[in-house]
Amino acid sequence: MAFKASVLTLYPEMFPGFLGESLSGKALARGDWAIETVQIRDFATDRHRSVDDTPAGGGAGMVLRPDVLARAIDSIADDPRPRLLMSPRGRPLTQAKVRELAAGDGVVIVCGRFEGVDQRVIDGRALEEVSIGDYILSGGEPAAMILLDAIVRVLPGVMGNPQSGTHESFENGLLEHPHYTRPQVFEGQEIPAVLTSGNHAFIDKWRRERSLELTAERRPDLLPQPVTK
Repeated sequence: MAFKASVLTLYPEMFPGFLGESLSGKALARGDWAIETVQIRDFATDRHRSVDDTPAGGGAGMVLRPDVLARAIDSIADDPRPRLLMSPRGRPLTQAKVRELAAGDGVVIVCGRFEGVDQRVIDGRALEEVSIGDYILSGGEPAAMILLDAIVRVLPGVMGNPQSGTHESFENGLLEHPHYTRPQVFEGQEIPAVLTSGNHAFIDKWRRERSLELTAERRPDLLPQPVTK
């Protein structure tokens, strides 16, 4: 059974977007995964097809209505797939989470808009809030596409070489080591000699050391923290 993504959005025309290109696009054409969009506005009941209203307690902006969104979610049959809400207040997306989601049958993704989503539908429909970073987008659609891109590339058979994804940043808890390729000399800089030595033990050691250096410099939070008494 192919991995299936159902995306609830006010802008279904945004999909598949860049997911229809490159690795994910080829995988989509092969049937390795599938995507469907659900137009949230189709579940509004008034003549204006309203999906939002003013925030209780006052304040700027609008809030996505729980009744409309709940009907949209419920239109997807009783479904065991994880229900995710793309939200800047969600838990940060990690490669471990990507691998966990890719191991399942698929995901249901709600793309937030406006100031946010009524908390009652988040609670009532067990939406798990997921963030792709500490910044604000105009809506959840770009975040949903980034999440799906990360998932699809690790699905079985999507990457030509299964080893391609095992030495990347975050897969082993560290940032990835530097890469080099021909020409041997570029603008006066040579490929590090160890990489052309043919000694794979030395190469692995060099790569590990460079990964540790880069991680310590750029993402020290990824390194194990010393135990304090």
